[in-house]
Amino acid sequence: MNVSPVALVTGARRGIGHATAVALADAGFDVVAFSRMMPAAPADTARRWLLLEGDVADLSAHDSIIDRVVGEFGRLDLFVGNAGVAPERRLDVLETTPESFDRVLGINLRGAFFLAQKAARCMLACRRFVEGCQPRIVFIGSISATSSSPNRAEYCISKAGLAMVARVMADRLAPEGIPVFEVRPGIIHTDMTDPVREKYDRAIDDGLVPQRRWGEPSDVARVVVSLARGDFDYATGSVIDVGGGLHIPRL
Repeated sequence: MNVSPVALVTGARRGIGHATAVALADAGFDVVAFSRMMPAAPADTARRWLLLEGDVADLSAHDSIIDRVVGEFGRLDLFVGNAGVAPERRLDVLETTPESFDRVLGINLRGAFFLAQKAARCMLACRRFVEGCQPRIVFIGSISATSSSPNRAEYCISKAGLAMVARVMADRLAPEGIPVFEVRPGIIHTDMTDPVREKYDRAIDDGLVPQRRWGEPSDVARVVVSLARGDFDYATGSVIDVGGGLHIPRL
């Protein structure tokens, strides 16, 4: 039986997901890194890594993902639902296509919900049969859950839905002793934001973000590690904004 805690991180190939997986390994977790394209384990990590390739939107693959985790490690202590995509084209809300809507929500919301459901069931078993297992779930949301972007409506809708997934999961699992959180990044320096980097450079310089800098994936990863350690277990159901103050209502 694996004695180290085990974390499953989706969307772990790059950006926030990769930074989170590395930070969790540094914090003592063995890591299952799942992504549509095969992620790479850091060369200098002392932790065990299991690399899985697949699409979180493929619900038929979810059982095999959890089975691989349990088969390899015998436990699951942390699920980080990070996998997410932006629309392939930014279109006005009046032009959003059903194809784009289904793709974005299939990954960001539907896939995230059902894989978290499988993970939660696995965690309930782990609590009963694995000594020292204290499971937790963290969803990586977005400031777009509450901030409108009419040229990527499907993304905003997916993240608003994910916020409710985190809330209902927290409600359901609190009596079982499994804390659930939503970490809500603001404007983070990743491949997803590359196409609009100049736009946000100007906006940040003009004060859009009170701290007047881009967020980095490591900013989000450090928060996830704190939650994974159990530092905030009694705050289950909370939303942790990681946006340099972007969420603060201002006049």
